[in-house]
Amino acid sequence: MIGFLHTAAVHRDTFQALVDRHAPGVAAVHVVDEEPLAGARERGPDALVHRQVRAGLDELVARGASLAICTCSSLAGIAERLGRDAGGPLPVPVLRVDRPMAEAAVRAGRRIGVVTTSASSVAPTGELLTECAAAAGLAVELVPATCPDAWDLFTAGDLDGYARRIAATAERLAPAVDVLVLAQASMEPAAARLRHLPVPVLTTPRLAVEAAAERHAAG
Repeated sequence: MIGFLHTAAVHRDTFQALVDRHAPGVAAVHVVDEEPLAGARERGPDALVHRQVRAGLDELVARGASLAICTCSSLAGIAERLGRDAGGPLPVPVLRVDRPMAEAAVRAGRRIGVVTTSASSVAPTGELLTECAAAAGLAVELVPATCPDAWDLFTAGDLDGYARRIAATAERLAPAVDVLVLAQASMEPAAARLRHLPVPVLTTPRLAVEAAAERHAAG
């Protein structure tokens, strides 16, 4: 069973639909807790945020998950370090939601446009892309573009406005880069508005679920 720790309820349906499509027959369990992201945005990834992420992952394990994913890019690094494969205390592996995307991005081009809407995602995403590039022996240049005003649209439930704001930022950045990264799972719907661009546009949810399905099948 694949377990998902979300920081917004809207992600439950997104990831369940991807499991149904890319891992048919694989059971999934979801836990939603908005508090860790709220804390990370307000105070940074402090000890309380770490405890909250651990509690969510523990609940997934208690409910039968054999592999866990924290779908929030701001918290995904914390979650990954708690997993069994990273030497953490959890008895199951934790897949970082944005790692498959980052690995694909560094292979796709040297200049990587990184679009974010939450300031708490900027540093973790940049560090991950740099790490993945180094592991692959590649030199990359990160070109960040943050649209923090879009986050208010998301929290207000205006998902269409949120996607439009992200797409506008990505379109302005596209001519200067080789590949675009939409760093947060919440940004997935914006990708549909960017299919006309001449550069690849990568998002986290589908690539993470595909990677999780492969790991689940391999046992």
